Amino acid sequence: MARGEATRAKVFFKGEHDDFVVIVDSAEDYQKWISDRSIPLAQVVSAFKIFATHGHGPSGRLEGASDALLENEFGTSNEDEAVIKILEKGTLQEFEFPERHGVTNQANTSVGTGR
Repeated sequence: MARGEATRAKVFFKGEHDDFVVIVDSAEDYQKWISDRSIPLAQVVSAFKIFATHGHGPSGRLEGASDALLENEFGTSNEDEAVIKILEKGTLQEFEFPERHGVTNQANTSVGTGR
């Protein structure tokens, strides 16, 4: 496997006013939480951070959702409450980070040494 290549999961929620994404640790942990709410959210969500795509769907550019956006969509600016609503009503999607290529050990090359 090339460096940096990894599969991750996110939950996408198409709202009335905007689109939102929450990154989860794994699809399996998310599915377990859906059926068993006794599992702590901290074991499911990568970070309690909500991203907005500004109407560009699940593959849009992710930007941190403002309190005003959360208030307009979910009736609260409390990120914990909004995360739960997104997880309950959103759809799970898996995605891959692209692999990275490049010099693995710059000490073994002539790059930047003037040779």
